[in-house]
Amino acid sequence: SVAVVDHVVDSHGTRAVAEAYLRYLYTPAAQEIIARNGYRPRDQQVAARYARQFPNVRLFDIDRNFGGWAKAQAIFFADGGQFDQIYAAAPH
Repeated sequence: SVAVVDHVVDSHGTRAVAEAYLRYLYTPAAQEIIARNGYRPRDQQVAARYARQFPNVRLFDIDRNFGGWAKAQAIFFADGGQFDQIYAAAPH
């Protein structure tokens, strides 16, 4: 995923360029470049041309598997959540 971060673009005066780049990323031309360089394109027509390069990915449903985004956030990413526990246990 990509995003324009308000604080960053506003502090550097780069909002127009950042937003133009973000719009460009989803054009067929950019999606073609993305696929040629080993990244999974979002454009379905481009994705179809590169289907052999990218195996099917079976996605899971956040609501069904975790009870929704709010619950997943609380379990995994809140302070002291599972992510923090895994990180704390890992050697640094």
